[in-house]
Amino acid sequence: MNVKKVALAYSGGLDTSIIIPWLKENYGCEVVAVAVDVGQKDDGEKVKAKALQSGASEAYYLDVQEEFVTEYIYRMVKADAIYQGKYLNGTAIARPLIAKKVVEVALKTGCDALCHGCTGKGNDQVRFELTFQAFAPELPVIAPWRIWDIKSRSQAIDYAKEHGIPVPVTKDKPYSMDRNLWHISYEGGILEDPANEPLEDMFLTTVAPEKAPDEPEYVTISFTKGVPVAINGKELSPVELIETLNSLGAKHGIGRVDLVEDRLVGMKSRGVYETPGGTILMTAHKELEHLVLDKDTFRFKQEVAGKYAELIYYGLWWSPFRKALDAFVDAANENVTGWVKLKLYKGSAAVVARDSEKSLYSESLATFDEDDVYSQKDAEGFIKLFGLQTKIAAKVAGLKL
Repeated sequence: MNVKKVALAYSGGLDTSIIIPWLKENYGCEVVAVAVDVGQKDDGEKVKAKALQSGASEAYYLDVQEEFVTEYIYRMVKADAIYQGKYLNGTAIARPLIAKKVVEVALKTGCDALCHGCTGKGNDQVRFELTFQAFAPELPVIAPWRIWDIKSRSQAIDYAKEHGIPVPVTKDKPYSMDRNLWHISYEGGILEDPANEPLEDMFLTTVAPEKAPDEPEYVTISFTKGVPVAINGKELSPVELIETLNSLGAKHGIGRVDLVEDRLVGMKSRGVYETPGGTILMTAHKELEHLVLDKDTFRFKQEVAGKYAELIYYGLWWSPFRKALDAFVDAANENVTGWVKLKLYKGSAAVVARDSEKSLYSESLATFDEDDVYSQKDAEGFIKLFGLQTKIAAKVAGLKL
């Protein structure tokens, strides 16, 4: 491949740090490092400086946290999209935004190729490249992990040392970590054996549930059309709202997930995640839907949630399918307005109260006390009609005790 200038999706971690000198050695090209701030708590100036010191000709650090929350996280929350019932798609939801920004810089700076540091075994290579294909199909993609001679993380660490590049991992703690405003993920090291319990010193934000405060804390989240707008009655910006929930959840040991998941490429992998604020927010949103959605919409929305979660996980964010699902999700969230109160205590976020002007709950109908709006005698005819097919089928089958 004859390229002169490559835009690299850069994080400053092990893989992307060694890719800069590797690209220059093997392609003789300029490298434009593009780091995207989705809330990973980096020092942008230090990240850019490290990229330049590693050999990049240009380095960019783009703060897109607000866009990340409003256009990606909130859409996922409205859809209740949780992959395989446990994973809150923390890494997956950030990739289409990061990749889009890399393409934007590539086109502005005259790059003739794109590059990422994803391995050939993972999901991220698909997520990055589907976005690349959507916005710059004419640009070839270099994926070093699929073509270089480095075969392991320990070899990558050795390569970094040989080239004088500091990296945030060691052979003693070789975890592959991804962090953003929504979550932190951990893979590799002792986690590769599903029989190993994660070490407590691995976790960066949440306290162990058994070490969380002995007194519960209550938090109330307000929503407007499925979008969270306030905590405990105080309106917050999207980034502030997520950060506030992260602090509350981390304090009470909420949001740890240990999961053996099915990767898109066909293998199972073990990941450990911290999503404190996201766990609280997803729980609250789903509970408000229980209050305001009719039975059929709620049932179908559960099916859509699974599809939406897979779509994010598989990197299909820019597909027509996502836009089509968004149309339903937006319509279903029209009445998801109200508040939900949760009790935070030693790893759990339990819903204790909820209310909405759009509530479909009727106390006068549901009450066990005397009422004058529901005739219990009507249930007899309903049961006979509802069970008619079962009655006929049982007769034909000759069911007997």
